[in-house]
Amino acid sequence: MSKRIKVLQIQLRYNVNASDLAEQVIAGLLTERYGVTTLFLRGRPGPDEPVSAAERSIYFDLGKSDLKGLKRWSALLKLYRFCRDEGFDVVIAHRFKPISMMMWLSKLLKRTAFIGVQHGIGDYDRRARVFEASWLIGPRWHIVGVSQAVKHYLLSKVPGFTESNTSHINNAIDIDRATGMLLDSREARSRLGLPQERRIVGCIGRLVPVKGHATLIAAFARLAARYPDVLIAIIGEGRSREELEALVAEHGLQERVVLLGAHHDALQYVRAFDIFAMPSLSEGLPLALLEALAGQRPVIGSDIPSLVSILEGCSGRSFQVGNADDLARQLKQLLSMEDSQLQALGEAGYAYLCAQHSIHDFRKNYRQLLEKMVMLVGDTRP
Repeated sequence: MSKRIKVLQIQLRYNVNASDLAEQVIAGLLTERYGVTTLFLRGRPGPDEPVSAAERSIYFDLGKSDLKGLKRWSALLKLYRFCRDEGFDVVIAHRFKPISMMMWLSKLLKRTAFIGVQHGIGDYDRRARVFEASWLIGPRWHIVGVSQAVKHYLLSKVPGFTESNTSHINNAIDIDRATGMLLDSREARSRLGLPQERRIVGCIGRLVPVKGHATLIAAFARLAARYPDVLIAIIGEGRSREELEALVAEHGLQERVVLLGAHHDALQYVRAFDIFAMPSLSEGLPLALLEALAGQRPVIGSDIPSLVSILEGCSGRSFQVGNADDLARQLKQLLSMEDSQLQALGEAGYAYLCAQHSIHDFRKNYRQLLEKMVMLVGDTRP
């Protein structure tokens, strides 16, 4: 048997759950051919938190300040020594900061192939970052956007990113696992403390400005009197809670908008909602939207590039990003529908999900890319 391919996945911070993109990549590599190590630059799991499915998990326990300024060079040296001593064949770096660090180190790690996974849009809006990436990217690199929109962004921003070294692999979820986790509507509402007989528009996401919750609340304020049986329910926690609570109070919606806080495995509660909303101002390719489709719920989202192609394909509704009036108009159309019409939209979305975001295709595509990069490095080694 040929020697195993040694793979390192680098993540900026500890964040492990079964639907995480990095964990899904690992799931596709759990064969005798690969030995996978996961490295977290920051953080580590608590006593009751899950660990990566990789054979080994390494925690550098770096602080936020360790990745800035002069301290960054010390972190780079530690990372270089680790990679040099381990002799990885392929390094998969997730998100901007790990990609940037490995681009510098790739000049020294001559026998390694590199895959950078870009999760979102906006990281290369700074000229210094564009210059760095164009200068450092080499023939042993391949950049993956998690959606077609992310790929187009990368190609438009960074001259060093080209059609030959940049591609996209659509983010995906394990649909069988997702549907197996889902609670039925009554049980989900019961666990969340939501009423059974009301129509609920819900969303899942951290309470931070980029998720656009303020737009959703402002849009609902325009409709609340017309639809007295409708509630807004938001699963998530974050620094914007106080601002959102103040906005709810400003519109007199304290009994109509429920901030539910963070819930472990929030996916299981998707069927608590009659309509799933994603009012984000920016996204890569959000798993929450795919999870809503797994729950056969009609979806509405902002018309940002990473969402609009999905919404068009899954029979969803889109509105102009950040425009509460437009969101109110689109939401009104959904709230005016019969239950049977909403069910039909949910079923259409599920069919789209199965056709376009299969986890089996996702894993296969990463395996094929990894094999291609291993062969490429083998051909270029001295």
